[in-house]
Amino acid sequence: MKSITERHQLILKKLQDTGHVSVQQLSAQMKVSEVTIRKDLKLLEDKNLLFRTHGGGSKTNPYTSDKPVSEKEKLNAEEKNKIAKVAASMIGNNDSIIIASGTTMVALARSINPQKHLTVITSALNVAMELSSHQNVDVLQLGGQLRQNSSSVMGPYAEQILQDVSCSILFLGVDGIDLEMGLTTTSLMEARLNQKMIEAAQITIVLADSSKFGKRGLGKICALDQIQHVITDNGIAPAMVKLLEDRGINVTIV
Repeated sequence: MKSITERHQLILKKLQDTGHVSVQQLSAQMKVSEVTIRKDLKLLEDKNLLFRTHGGGSKTNPYTSDKPVSEKEKLNAEEKNKIAKVAASMIGNNDSIIIASGTTMVALARSINPQKHLTVITSALNVAMELSSHQNVDVLQLGGQLRQNSSSVMGPYAEQILQDVSCSILFLGVDGIDLEMGLTTTSLMEARLNQKMIEAAQITIVLADSSKFGKRGLGKICALDQIQHVITDNGIAPAMVKLLEDRGINVTIV
């Protein structure tokens, strides 16, 4: 059995590598009870060395708060633009796609310049406005209740339209990506709309800068096994990349 100092060193090392630790996994690895691990996490949190979460611990505060879109646009703008350009290159001629809401989705819309016809379904007003000047892009703007912080719509009217469509790709932005919780956003209603988008698309590609990993929002969108691809920046921890790839998710780093 490891001493308390050895346990704490191992916990902090795993946090450094992956950004998150699990009580269950630590208990099995160190052959001590889950109660002991929870006490260890409490002591480390008291020293401001980690944040306790449901079932484990996180290197950074895992709970994200909602911010106005004007404020979000300034965060990691360079990374978002790089991610958007790679995502735009994945769109084919005569394609039909769904673009969800978020500042990375706006960057994606700015990067789209199709040579042939493209159909875009979106919940985001700012995405629709960015694409409205393209003559060969047909935009279907979903309707519903306006969520001002994201300049997007949500609710049953938007969900109902998605029941009658089928698209090749969903480009999805999130507020958090957590190995246990999956994909999350700060709005329960938007999370539900995102779920309907996933059901309407053949492939879901998540566009998320590295700051989103290890974070959680209020509303769960889906588990990780429901997405096929993640595009992120080189700030992501290598251990996190491996964990995602081990789950069958393609990871593109820009």
